[in-house]
Amino acid sequence: MTEILVQDRPGGRAADDQKVVEHPAWTELKNAVEEIRPWQSKDGSIDFDSEDVPARTFAEVTLDRVIAAVEQLSPLLPHDAAYHAALVSDLRKWADSAFDVPDFLDSLLAFRPAADRVDRLQHLVVFPMYTQNGNPDRNLEAVVLRMVWPEWLAELERTRYDNPLFCGITFEDFTSGYDTNSAVLFPETIAVRQAPERFSWGGIFCDREAARFRRVTEAAVGILGVELPDDISEMVRDQDRCQQAFVLWDMIHDRTHSHGDLPFDPFMIKQRQPFWMYGLEELRCDLTAFREAVKLDADGVTQGRDVQYAVLFDRMFRFPVTGARERNYDGLGGQLLFSYLHKHDVVRWTDNTLRIDWDRAPQVTQQLLGEIEDLYRAGIDRPKLVHWFAAYDLVSTYLAPHPGSRWAKGPDALDLDQPPRKLVDDVLPDEFPLSMFYEALAKKLKKVIASTRGITATSPEQQAA
Repeated sequence: MTEILVQDRPGGRAADDQKVVEHPAWTELKNAVEEIRPWQSKDGSIDFDSEDVPARTFAEVTLDRVIAAVEQLSPLLPHDAAYHAALVSDLRKWADSAFDVPDFLDSLLAFRPAADRVDRLQHLVVFPMYTQNGNPDRNLEAVVLRMVWPEWLAELERTRYDNPLFCGITFEDFTSGYDTNSAVLFPETIAVRQAPERFSWGGIFCDREAARFRRVTEAAVGILGVELPDDISEMVRDQDRCQQAFVLWDMIHDRTHSHGDLPFDPFMIKQRQPFWMYGLEELRCDLTAFREAVKLDADGVTQGRDVQYAVLFDRMFRFPVTGARERNYDGLGGQLLFSYLHKHDVVRWTDNTLRIDWDRAPQVTQQLLGEIEDLYRAGIDRPKLVHWFAAYDLVSTYLAPHPGSRWAKGPDALDLDQPPRKLVDDVLPDEFPLSMFYEALAKKLKKVIASTRGITATSPEQQAA
């Protein structure tokens, strides 16, 4: 593919779009970061009294290698010049603090990728951070990425789905924190002295999502004997087409967190709630993307049909059997969707084959969204605890609770003199266990799920496909 020439961007005029990862300084940067990461504590600091941690002077020399590499690579990315200058300053301040808990607020505020959404524009990002669904510690990470912002997506954002902070992105290369299941780059994960009043961007790696979706869906379809429409079989084999579906899905999902009849903190970040509340919120956003995809499909937007199948398959096949069962709210949402469709005869498991009524799937899927939206709307007039029980009733209508659950026994089984946040402790880690169907599927998909760790569009298996 011919590299594009990008011009007239904030921060300067780009030369030929040389791949950052092909520059020798990227290898030097990556190696230096990988040396530093094992020395760091959970909070990102370095304790020089610990075993296997070198002298501070050696750490400073290694960090100087990081700084030198950033300075060599920065001219390739003039649109990131202000961020890279602030990054170098934050790296030096970290060394001057004797590698105390890192504070990269200044460079975080200087990094504004959503202000310059140009398709295939490269960014070099270095931050101390944890990677969601990946590494829980705030280690130094380096990642080279590209923006995904084709004109058709930009037009939809301008005219139908305003989301000025959203960044669709793909991997070029990364350090160990992203050799995991993480598919997001969120400012909330970065080590800072205080959180900004507002975040100005959020990135989701649609290439990893698409590659993971393709591998798991292909395996699940084979195991379950699902008959796919011809065009959807072609979609599953097409990485670029799946990426387009996921970047559209992600953009609509992301904006839905702040649209509709909502709790006061729609992301629920600052609230301690039972995990089924988080599961319903994530499912609401996914099913909203599904509903919009039905409309887009009717309007002739080709990605609309693909998004519908991506939501159904990822939610039904991958989410329920991925990750630990402890408070797995994404898994819960997938279980709920499958059970709802099963109880309404859209999916049937007979003769060891999963049959799907493709004609009725859109209507019944949107029907579940309607039930969740009704729950939210009524919740505005309810006390918190009453709302939690109403949500529990909705979920338990379709999913059997654990037989030992106190919440399943109703309010009389709980100490209601405690504040609601304390009653969360009475929620079982696996309040809604997997059905026998999913227990069997989990065993058969276990190795496939594990193989998607660190996957990208350029993984050898994906390229072969």
